[in-house]
Amino acid sequence: MEPILSFRELQKEAKKVDTNAREIKVAVLGNHTTTFFSKALKNQLTVAGFETQIYESDYDQIDITIIDAQSGLYEFDPEVIVIFESALKLKDKFYALDDNQGRTQFYNDVNDSVKNRISLIRANNSKAKIIYFTYELLDDHLYGNLFSKIPHSFYKQLWKINNSILNLSEEEQGFYVFEINKYLQGTSGYRDWPAYINSDLHYSIDTFAVLTYHVTQFVKALKGNFKKCLILDLDNTTWGGIIGDDGIENIQVGSLGIGKAFSRLQKWAKELKERGIILAICSKNTEEVAKEPFEKHSEMILRLKDISVFVANWKNKADNIRYIQEVLNIGFDSMVFIDDNPAERDIVRQSLPEVTVPELPEDPALYLPYLTSLNLFETASYSDNDKDRTVQYQQEAERKKLISSVTNMDDYLKSLEMEGVIENFEEKDVSRIAQLTQRSNQFNLRTQRYTENDIKEFMTSENHLTYSVKLKDKFGDYGLISVIILEKKEDNSFFVDTWIMSCRVLKRGVEYYAMNKIVADVVDRGAEIIVGEYLETPKNKLVSDLLEKLSFESTGAKNIYQLNRTNYKPFNNYIS
Repeated sequence: MEPILSFRELQKEAKKVDTNAREIKVAVLGNHTTTFFSKALKNQLTVAGFETQIYESDYDQIDITIIDAQSGLYEFDPEVIVIFESALKLKDKFYALDDNQGRTQFYNDVNDSVKNRISLIRANNSKAKIIYFTYELLDDHLYGNLFSKIPHSFYKQLWKINNSILNLSEEEQGFYVFEINKYLQGTSGYRDWPAYINSDLHYSIDTFAVLTYHVTQFVKALKGNFKKCLILDLDNTTWGGIIGDDGIENIQVGSLGIGKAFSRLQKWAKELKERGIILAICSKNTEEVAKEPFEKHSEMILRLKDISVFVANWKNKADNIRYIQEVLNIGFDSMVFIDDNPAERDIVRQSLPEVTVPELPEDPALYLPYLTSLNLFETASYSDNDKDRTVQYQQEAERKKLISSVTNMDDYLKSLEMEGVIENFEEKDVSRIAQLTQRSNQFNLRTQRYTENDIKEFMTSENHLTYSVKLKDKFGDYGLISVIILEKKEDNSFFVDTWIMSCRVLKRGVEYYAMNKIVADVVDRGAEIIVGEYLETPKNKLVSDLLEKLSFESTGAKNIYQLNRTNYKPFNNYIS
């Protein structure tokens, strides 16, 4: 993986890309010249594999565009709306106020404007996700470090405006804050002052490339394309030195010297794990020797309990990553592999091109600053269940061992002693249910993405049947692993709007267990027909034949299937 591309490099790279079937429509609204921002965003999304359409509002016409229900914005019907205002324009408005009282209340006026924009977008039937830029912290230096005590200081007003927007994001579903200041830090020459004076170009074109890179990372997460697993090499990556040669007492980790760089990397990995990122080890080492620091070194941050899959042997690292992928049952494009050795990085890139392999700097002191600058683990959702992933995958490794000791699949499923719970959506599960709709890609029949508010609407709808499925076995609790939504139609049939399942429970018979319940409920409501649809995406071919397996038959229409309950025979399964 190369560093973030410049604007011109990005243009060249975008021309080489053949996009896949993923389409996305993004609207850009700004109070300054956003032409180069929009071009950079389209190129970034193209490089990311999207067939992209961009709507750009007229210059400095954000509010008129949003207020007008007949504007091109709503006709365009974007999935994502990016609102990007420049603090330089805000500064002009601020100093146009000729009284300190008006300047003191400026942040309230801006905050009310932001709320009004969100309200109008929603009122005009747009379910688009809104990405809202915070304002660049421009210090006019009029009051120096006394700014915090001066209510009418512009710098103080900017802080209050940004804090208000952050607070608003906690209340508003589908509203996300893009904190511009953290991405401008370390970006040299982010302002081109002559271009600003002559063309109202508030940032350099390369700064637009940087900003749109990070916007694209977030859009990918919104579309369910994000990193789930960090795979770490050990020697000279997780610690300094070679454990097999130097011994546990001589490896570099801790608070002194270069060991501090490796400890900081471990702390970062640990925090990612707490957020729900899966940690794995892939090292050319003897397993017992490689595990010793995790068990015995007093200054190690990471411990064995933090690692979901630990692979240390003398095999090819690409093959070992294939094994890790098999245990975790996630896509290679969800994995990031970190290794200090350029040759090992190159082998993995060539063998597994979907795996992200950052080009680490030579100096370990620069490892973490470089990795965090790439923003590899962007996310669009989080729930408390994410913290339990490590234990869940450690349990899955135990299940993998069990399957090698039985003679057939029926014996294996019986031996798991599975217990299931299938129930209507409940308030306590709303966050997890919404997260599954946003993040699931492979076992996802129609790939519909829903917010927590959407899920709550389904819960109270008389025209929908909702199901959440939970599963546990003798090794542990999978938690909530499947979401199904059926919509009642005017002809008294039911349509399968959503069917999602975690790939962690593939081949457990969960879909058959759920189908028996669904048919029974449909019959109780006096219906005869269930209609299903498969909408293909680049990632969900896994369920291309799901409906047929569940006894649906083709209607002749493309990807539309139908099940008549009179022909349905309940499936056998091993879930009690």
